[in-house]
Amino acid sequence: MNAQSQTLKLQGPVGSLQAVRDVPGESASRGVAVIAHPHPLFGGTMDNKVVQTLARAFVQAGWTAVRFNFRGVGASQGAYDEGRGEVADMLAVVEQTATGPLALAGFSFGAHVTSHVVQTLWTARQIEKIVLVGTAASRFQVAAVPAGLHEQTVVVHGEHDDTVPLSAALDWARPQTLPVTVVPGGGHFFHGQLPLLKSLVVRHLAA
Repeated sequence: MNAQSQTLKLQGPVGSLQAVRDVPGESASRGVAVIAHPHPLFGGTMDNKVVQTLARAFVQAGWTAVRFNFRGVGASQGAYDEGRGEVADMLAVVEQTATGPLALAGFSFGAHVTSHVVQTLWTARQIEKIVLVGTAASRFQVAAVPAGLHEQTVVVHGEHDDTVPLSAALDWARPQTLPVTVVPGGGHFFHGQLPLLKSLVVRHLAA
């Protein structure tokens, strides 16, 4: 990643939150993208390969990428809160790191959290881009994407995702008429297909 990485210690609702900010190395940033990681109780952290791939895609497209650990993960204080507290964590990260143009992204459980952050912020903040990958629609009540933000949103899912079936993502997207980009043969973690995932996200960010 042609970027400068900075370690951050942010203030969350229940204590400090550990974060990393990746800044584009060559030109002024287009804005800040805040990226949420997968489920804390199943090994999800900001260093997850899909999360890092999303960060690289944003940096390549000229965005500053902020990854952070939810409460109770790594050096972040607190304990898992079934998504509610994690939404508050992400909102705190946005408030402290993104004063200008904003993008929001998440993978798996992180996509669920991101969906609720979008619901909270979209009337108060202009959200430039939304990226939801492996959206955990079979496991959580993922919020609908406001119709006015559909063009700014890309939803990517693996055809053979055995953690969150593609059918669950389609069942969530169908009532919204929200397109889902399917990676043929892809699993939940996109093993062997992370370059393709990155390419899809970069293409969306350039649109």
